[in-house]
Amino acid sequence: MSSNSTEDDLCAPDDTLCRVREHQQAVIIVPTLLLFGSLVTILALILLRYCPERTRPRVTARQSYNPSSHRHTQRHRHSHSHSRHLQGIDAPPGLNPLEHEELPMSVQQVQQNVKPIPVALHQTSTERHLEAFSQVTALPVSFPIKPNNAVSLYRARMGSRDVVLSVLKETANSSEKQHFLGFASFVSGLGPHPFIPTLMGVISVQPPFTMVVEELQHRDLLGFLWKCRQDNSGLESPYEMTEQRIFTMARQVASALNYLHSQSCIHGNMGARSILVSSNLTAKLWGFGTAYRRTQNNSSGEVEVMELKKWQAPEVLARRGATQSSDVWSFGILLYEMATLGDAPFSELMATELLQHLQRGKHLRRPAACSNSLHAIIRSCCQWNPQQRPSTSGLIGQLQAGENSANGRTVLRAPEPINIERYIREAGYGEGYNYAVL
Repeated sequence: MSSNSTEDDLCAPDDTLCRVREHQQAVIIVPTLLLFGSLVTILALILLRYCPERTRPRVTARQSYNPSSHRHTQRHRHSHSHSRHLQGIDAPPGLNPLEHEELPMSVQQVQQNVKPIPVALHQTSTERHLEAFSQVTALPVSFPIKPNNAVSLYRARMGSRDVVLSVLKETANSSEKQHFLGFASFVSGLGPHPFIPTLMGVISVQPPFTMVVEELQHRDLLGFLWKCRQDNSGLESPYEMTEQRIFTMARQVASALNYLHSQSCIHGNMGARSILVSSNLTAKLWGFGTAYRRTQNNSSGEVEVMELKKWQAPEVLARRGATQSSDVWSFGILLYEMATLGDAPFSELMATELLQHLQRGKHLRRPAACSNSLHAIIRSCCQWNPQQRPSTSGLIGQLQAGENSANGRTVLRAPEPINIERYIREAGYGEGYNYAVL
């Protein structure tokens, strides 16, 4: 008799449970083990296939940075298309020991070896080597007024380029972190322009949060103008200002301001302190802190009151809000600063007296050795009625014409070096301080 017949005889004909027990090993357990083994094998193959890619930093678009507390304007959303020109990278370990500071960026590999990738304000970007930044040194503050205690500034080399690192301090609170990342997002949204400092990227994946911007050798225009006061006779010195150079640099700034206005953005902090100067004396517009705060603040009056009043248009002094025409007024004050090699405007007045002074029809005094064409542009920018001031596009044309006919040989001189303490008093510096030196 076969074995099957023997097993069947052990169970009663109607005992189904007995028959299941007799055959469970062959019918249930073995197929189950085979199925489990197949699933484990398939899972192992999937992990081997996809694990290496998960370990690589992933790049996301800048739009991924979207804190709920940030109000992004329509202009800012429209400008996202420019972010494709920027490059981003993960925070290099070499930055961790630094004490920290203030400026825009995300790091990338040496420029020649890296393909352009979108900047990542809230995610990682490409890998970064320890030697990404070299020759890192603290950037001295040249203007001793109320520094930003939340950030630290450093000068460094990134590949073959000189850059400035603005690093958020580890002691920064949540509000300061939000402001830092929000400002970085705002600046990156402005997009590239030849007369705006190049934003190299923003490190925001992990502390220390860092912005990286190209370094401009002569730093702020105000300090450059003060150096032009020195006697450089007989020397080949870059610290020389002619009227033709005033027109050239002013045209460059006007071009950047016109670009800003085309994005429905008001600068709100125009002045020599907010202009940076490169090694070839190209002027680039910076100092966007006020413009960013305006996007975060419902009351424009609360923003403008923080800035230097002697650069503000009458309507801003009267708390009627800033407009693009208000930037044009401040641009006229900038031209005055350039023509006087860094004198404070309305130096004979207290800031609280300025509005009444202007209401009486008074104007800026004419700088010594200022040509009729340059003085005419200053007067047109500083018209009481905003509608009578030129547009930024009109300004560019006037400055171009002045540049073509201006004196490019006679070097401007000032009677004496700048006295910092007197300048601070005459410029009306108080608690509101927004100096944009890099």
